[in-house]
Amino acid sequence: MVSRPVIFAFRGSLQCWRQRAILKAALGTSVSGICSRLSSTRSGSVTSMEEMLARVVSPLPTYETREKCPPPPEANSLEFMHFYRSLDREEKFNFLAKLSRDFGVDHKSVSEFAGKLLDTQFRDLATILQVEDRLRYSLTPRYKQLLNHISRVEGGVKFLVDLRADVLETISSKSSDSPHFRDLNGTLKSLLSEWFSVGLLRLERITWHSPCEILQKISQYEAVHPVRNWADLKRRVGPYRRCYAFTHAAMPGEPLVVLHVALTEDITDNIQSIVREFSTLDLEEDANKVNAAIFYSISSTQAGLQGVELGNYIIKRVVRELQSEFPHMTQFSSLSPIPGFSSWLQGLLSQYRKEGRGLDLLSEQEWQEVEKTTDISQGNSATDVLRKLIATSEWMRSERLSALLEPVLMRLCAWYLYGEKRRGYALNQVANFHLQNGATMWRLNWHADTSPKGVANSCGIMVNYRYFLNETSKNSALYLQNKVITASDQVLGLVSQFQKNSKL
Repeated sequence: MVSRPVIFAFRGSLQCWRQRAILKAALGTSVSGICSRLSSTRSGSVTSMEEMLARVVSPLPTYETREKCPPPPEANSLEFMHFYRSLDREEKFNFLAKLSRDFGVDHKSVSEFAGKLLDTQFRDLATILQVEDRLRYSLTPRYKQLLNHISRVEGGVKFLVDLRADVLETISSKSSDSPHFRDLNGTLKSLLSEWFSVGLLRLERITWHSPCEILQKISQYEAVHPVRNWADLKRRVGPYRRCYAFTHAAMPGEPLVVLHVALTEDITDNIQSIVREFSTLDLEEDANKVNAAIFYSISSTQAGLQGVELGNYIIKRVVRELQSEFPHMTQFSSLSPIPGFSSWLQGLLSQYRKEGRGLDLLSEQEWQEVEKTTDISQGNSATDVLRKLIATSEWMRSERLSALLEPVLMRLCAWYLYGEKRRGYALNQVANFHLQNGATMWRLNWHADTSPKGVANSCGIMVNYRYFLNETSKNSALYLQNKVITASDQVLGLVSQFQKNSKL
């Protein structure tokens, strides 16, 4: 039997041999020196970080030589990637902070060109344009060149997507509010938006015959309705179902955004009819029974692509695919969750209680019914009881309470989706996404998701956003430019009821 130390020594030698082979092919120079540098920089100390960045981040070429300067060896990009991956979380933060602060824009040069631009305002147009171009070039962060070179090596684009995910995590956790950090995030987002332009994406239909690795990732990335097992996944890519994903040549085998579609006779009003277990997996599709396409789950898989618009494009592409397959199909709708409704409602009840307006949310008769049905003990207000009921989902176990709360929760939910705003746009992110795409807020559905997650997040309510294809462009423009939400009579009626009961 071979001892463990011998095995580990062999593995270490093999790993070093692989590193040498990769770097030798990329650089064509002395590999032993580079291997020793890789070993010396694995500690992640401040000094080694400075050495690494000074070595791999090239100075910005002069304006005159910007297109003639030869690119650095690929080994620089490989070395940077290897070093960064060897760091722990805190070391990565320090490394990125140093990269963004010390290798960004040369502000002195920018100031000089800005001054020259002011001096040339009364010169001829050609001179002004040249100075403007020089100013634009001087605004290029030094690290942008490195990012561009990394994108050209194998695995480089995926590395940069993950790198931006680390940057976003740092910003969202408020570990850093540095403007340099935000500028690094903006540069990465701009580059990724170019590289992941919709024209460069490939739409793939995922079936049970797709590679096992892809199917496994589809299952892992499902963020809306978790996949229970392989049989469940087989149903979601089988008859009367479609699953599509955007992929990119630079990230083979990696779905970027995934859209699940149910093919139905009518627009579905509950998720159980879509994701429940069927008695058989061998149904034969009847095209005559397919009149509607229900988008019931859309998941972005790469945190580093946040803000890079992909979801709206995949819906449009899928609609074209389905119209080609089913020319008679005219009904396109989402069946969407309403994350955040329950927590918003708890906050609203607390606010109204503090303001002494708790009785305004329900009619006098509704409050009386709540008191009768819940047998409120002495010292507890009806508002407190209602908050507890919603927090524990106890009302779902009582048919009487469920029937009593249906009109109350439906009008509150309608107001949350339609009336609650952030900077003039819908507060709910899912609503904002579909409204930007030009969908109509069409129908709220009671008891549409009775899973524990559905009840906890939105009291079991779901919403259909309807895509009327001849109206989506107009609706999108109204929403984006004038902040107008297009909604059906059902939704507007529920909003009106809320305003009446809440004295708004």
